[in-house]
Amino acid sequence: MNAQPTGTVTFLFTDIEGSTKLWEHHPEAMQKALARHDELLRQIIATHKGYVFKTVGDAFCAAFATTAEALQAALRIQYALSEEAWGNTPIKDRLALHTGAAEEREGDYFGPPVNRVARLLSAGHGGQILLSSATQELVRDQLPDQVILRDLGDHRLKDLTRPERIFQVVVPDLPADFPSLKTLDVRPHNLPAQITSFIGREAEIAAVVQKLAQANVRLLTLTGPGGTGKTRLSLQAAADLLEKFSDGVFFVPLAPISDPTLVIPTIVQVLGLQASGNTPPLDVLKTYLHAKQMLLALDNFEQVVEAAPDITEILMAAPHIKVLVTSRTVLRVSGEHNYPVPSMNLPDPKQPLPLTRLTQYEAVRLFIERAQAAKADFSVTNANAPAVAEICVRLDGLPLAIELAAARVRLLPPQKMLPQLEHRLTFLTGGARDVPARQQALRNTIDWSYHLLTEAEKSCFGVWPSL
Repeated sequence: MNAQPTGTVTFLFTDIEGSTKLWEHHPEAMQKALARHDELLRQIIATHKGYVFKTVGDAFCAAFATTAEALQAALRIQYALSEEAWGNTPIKDRLALHTGAAEEREGDYFGPPVNRVARLLSAGHGGQILLSSATQELVRDQLPDQVILRDLGDHRLKDLTRPERIFQVVVPDLPADFPSLKTLDVRPHNLPAQITSFIGREAEIAAVVQKLAQANVRLLTLTGPGGTGKTRLSLQAAADLLEKFSDGVFFVPLAPISDPTLVIPTIVQVLGLQASGNTPPLDVLKTYLHAKQMLLALDNFEQVVEAAPDITEILMAAPHIKVLVTSRTVLRVSGEHNYPVPSMNLPDPKQPLPLTRLTQYEAVRLFIERAQAAKADFSVTNANAPAVAEICVRLDGLPLAIELAAARVRLLPPQKMLPQLEHRLTFLTGGARDVPARQQALRNTIDWSYHLLTEAEKSCFGVWPSL
């Protein structure tokens, strides 16, 4: 096996297009074909000095020290697969390359570049090789003979952050024309672009996507206290599901309203519908959605929960509609499935970890990235690492609280921040001005939940200002 590359690395990700159907229809032949496929890829990647750091099913994840070797490997893979006699199990791999500095640990890689190449791969088709703009910049002046890079333009990948300039490798004797890329531009949607990166949560995203892929799950509610990251999780899951809904995915923010009777008119408005005459908005919506295949993502339902029966009525009238809800409480309607959103995973403060392993925990990675956004020269060192881990643990892995704490590194190092967490409601303030008030301070988040309670429920907590 070749040595694991470090520093700036070019990642090559591959997977087989349509492998699930091939396994269903030709299980025995597919077993032999996959063994041959894996043999070819391992041999080619090794020949070009690549390092296979992970395989998941039929997917390969490899790293290369140089972009040129990565591209040569990708080309050789596509030629080898096209020349092989597959019989009734035609194997077509989609390939993606992206270059960046990722964190390597125990033979694996972590960080934004790894997530980026995975998203790029999901946009491609079998037989296609896609390059990110970072990889294109490094390889464009050393392309092999007869290889050209076709500029496919800017596309929003499914991570909801910045658009990516995507290039396709075009060579003789290999297919060059493919359908449109499977990015956020393909289906209708209104998913908002995100300014900050989405950290971790791979297991949670997979769980939500898997649940909504089940035929019997029409209404899924993501529940949890304020600040657990329900909205970001729902947005990312919705992005991953986009290609499953031919009529698109639409995000409906409900936080600005408190009157349950406004929920349906808000959905109507988001979908760009017009009420005609005296037709009630709910009837307009049911008529429009009846034959649609669409996902509605309804955010912050807790303060309008009395409107939940209207959502059930929509689902009954529109059999191909699914609804993903975020709420601090379940809706308590028929057919609802609940997914409690967990906190981010945390280190055990009783078992100190080496600095190189600390960032395997999502909560710590979130703190570091947001701290570096607030203070460019911030870094985790042997001196401050225990304090960073302890901060995340004391904040119970709550994303909002961690982000608020990380922003305070402009004023205090992590070691001096710890004592201040004894008064976290007054300390964790100063969130971004362009987010809702409930997300600008931990106290505001709790206050939002408190005021959703009935008077009888409030009495159980005594006087809120004294908390």
